[in-house]
Amino acid sequence: MIVRLLGMGLLSAVLLSSCTAKQPEDHNQHNAASSGNEQGQHAGHGTAEPAPSMNVKATWKLSADNPPSNQKANISIQIDDSKGVPVEKFEVNHEKQLHLILVSKDLSYFDHIHPEYMGKGLFEISTIFPKDGDYKLIADFVPTGTQQKTESHWIQVGNDKAPIESITPDSSLTKTVDNKEITLQFDKLQAGKEVQMNFSFTDSKTKSPITNLQPYLGAVGHVVIISSDVEQYIHNHPLEEKATGPDAKFATSFPKSGVYKIWGQFQQNGQLFIVPFVVQVP
Repeated sequence: MIVRLLGMGLLSAVLLSSCTAKQPEDHNQHNAASSGNEQGQHAGHGTAEPAPSMNVKATWKLSADNPPSNQKANISIQIDDSKGVPVEKFEVNHEKQLHLILVSKDLSYFDHIHPEYMGKGLFEISTIFPKDGDYKLIADFVPTGTQQKTESHWIQVGNDKAPIESITPDSSLTKTVDNKEITLQFDKLQAGKEVQMNFSFTDSKTKSPITNLQPYLGAVGHVVIISSDVEQYIHNHPLEEKATGPDAKFATSFPKSGVYKIWGQFQQNGQLFIVPFVVQVP
């Protein structure tokens, strides 16, 4: 995929831990974004020289060419440099050395998991894909001393082609999840410019503001955004990482007009919850 740098000042950029959607950190890193071959980069708002880039190659291996759905599948990711030498060291980025995003082709399924680092550039994890069909795997990581990288890989699960669900923009940007009412707002929804987005939280029964959100992976929340063609990938961290609600603010930039799905990941009372939104970006 083509490298894209989406930072504009406030931007900066998830062994076995899973946050499947059934339905202190460096503040110069709040956003990772990429498209095409998923060579992502961070953008900061400091004055320091940017970290050097590194050409890397990810080699993906699964326990089967077409792993069956609803059964455990093993995934390994080998990260080498341009000369085929294993990359040995990785930054701990929001408590993990590698974040692995899994999405189905129609974006109806989303998972954000964390492979275990085995050494010598090798990461491994097991997971379960819920249905047959095409899935994109996106690895998000930072080799020590270099810029953010993302590498992706398409796989087919099972032998049947699952029906593709249509991706339709939401008519309302208020959702109720686990007795929480979450509203997503933008200062101005537009392509190619910095956009500020805010998740606000209230108790769906009492309508009281929620002010006890807990840190998830070192921040009040995380946001993953993927375009409907599954080519544009953006991973945002909040502007105020120690916020506890009722607001969680993020800055991002949509690279082009179109339909995007947004997953917000947050935690309260020790329970992770995910809220999805679909928006049309003019």
